[in-house]
Amino acid sequence: MNNPQPSTLNGLDTGAMGATVSAIGDQPVIAKFQFRAHNEWLGGGHNRTTIADFDGACQKHVHEQPHVVDSDEPAVLLSADRAANPAQYALHALAACLCSTLVIHATARGVRLRSVESTLEGDVDLHGILGLDGSVRNGYEGIRVSLKVDADAPSEVIDELIQVAQERSPLVDLISNPTPLAVRRVK
Repeated sequence: MNNPQPSTLNGLDTGAMGATVSAIGDQPVIAKFQFRAHNEWLGGGHNRTTIADFDGACQKHVHEQPHVVDSDEPAVLLSADRAANPAQYALHALAACLCSTLVIHATARGVRLRSVESTLEGDVDLHGILGLDGSVRNGYEGIRVSLKVDADAPSEVIDELIQVAQERSPLVDLISNPTPLAVRRVK
């Protein structure tokens, strides 16, 4: 019996991609996911987040190994610089999400990618964070993303893929639009 090998493009299994999209179309409830993270303060500006599991496609998924991410602040911001700070991780999350979204949509269109690179810059004014000026925003005042995409596609198609990545990226949405947030104390 002949077992065809899965077809891949840009490192993604195109057969599985098509089956997933079709399954979600047939059963919309499987599109619902819940991601979780547990964070613990370690001292100074240093803290650690552990990501062990999530819910999706109507079941619980457990990572083979928990993903552990440390965060700290640089010395100029009164800590020991043991890891990137949360604002830098936000840039990482945005870059990673834009990249993944672009790769998925390029693959769906049959566009072979050779490389995708991005550089991000974000501006923060500590007057807001420190409560020194209520008119200054606590978070990024602006973020600039430069994308470099090398693909077997005309320039117009690459531009369209970059636009689609912006329109479909969950992190672009999170950063660009208000997201309901509930913070509560637990005992």
